[in-house]
Amino acid sequence: MMNRRQWLTLLAAGTAAALSGCDATHPAAISGAAPNHLAKRMVAAPSSPVLPTTRVAVPLLPAPPGGPKTRLPRRAITTLPGKGNTLALTVDDGADADVVGAYIKFARDTGARFTFFVTAAYSSWTVHRDALRPLVESGQIQLGNHTWNHPALTKLSAARVADQLERTKTFLRKTFGVDGTPFYRPPYGFRNATVDRVAAEHGYTVPTLWYGSLADSSIVTEQYLIQMAHKYFNPQAIVIGHANHPAVTHCYNQLVDVIKQRNLSMVTLNDVTLPPV
Repeated sequence: MMNRRQWLTLLAAGTAAALSGCDATHPAAISGAAPNHLAKRMVAAPSSPVLPTTRVAVPLLPAPPGGPKTRLPRRAITTLPGKGNTLALTVDDGADADVVGAYIKFARDTGARFTFFVTAAYSSWTVHRDALRPLVESGQIQLGNHTWNHPALTKLSAARVADQLERTKTFLRKTFGVDGTPFYRPPYGFRNATVDRVAAEHGYTVPTLWYGSLADSSIVTEQYLIQMAHKYFNPQAIVIGHANHPAVTHCYNQLVDVIKQRNLSMVTLNDVTLPPV
């Protein structure tokens, strides 16, 4: 069990990641393998869903605004289009099945809406299939493609980029009945013309980046995570978080408080956008 001093020691590392999607130094960035520091979670994921009993704030978060949607261009996005008071909290990876389960419970309890960018090699998505699929079918949770096992796509051949995206596309379709198109998130935000071309050939015409982060791809304190929420939960922001470490599961009330104080409406990407033509 990690004590307070150890958490504070690790805080500096988390600070450096505030605007990054993932730790670009981990072995998957070089080799294309599953992240070594998370591999045990892939093997040791529970055989049945675990939905933590995290206390969450009430009343429910407001429903997404109605009205016309904005058609997206065939290029990367970092914020939601147009003017408004919406927030897209996007959640990557899924290395820890308990954290994925906690996010599902958070959505059920508060009405929160998320876009999950799925790294399909992680068993947490299969573990929680039955709990997650109804939320996907209702549109409360949207799924996007975050590759099969999180390599730096710019270091791969076009054929291997295609394999990473196609394997996850097939997994999403078979497991949840959707394929995540047109949204894909390149691990670490690493992309180039070749990566975007191959992605578009597989239906992923909108590279989805971000402008704000919970900085929780590595271990951070709950206090620091809430600090990031105060900094980046702003109108029309796309904010990136991760389902990898448990700190976020301990502060859902505080996240809800920030959202309510700023009169923000949580949305999925599909809630407010139309795919490119």
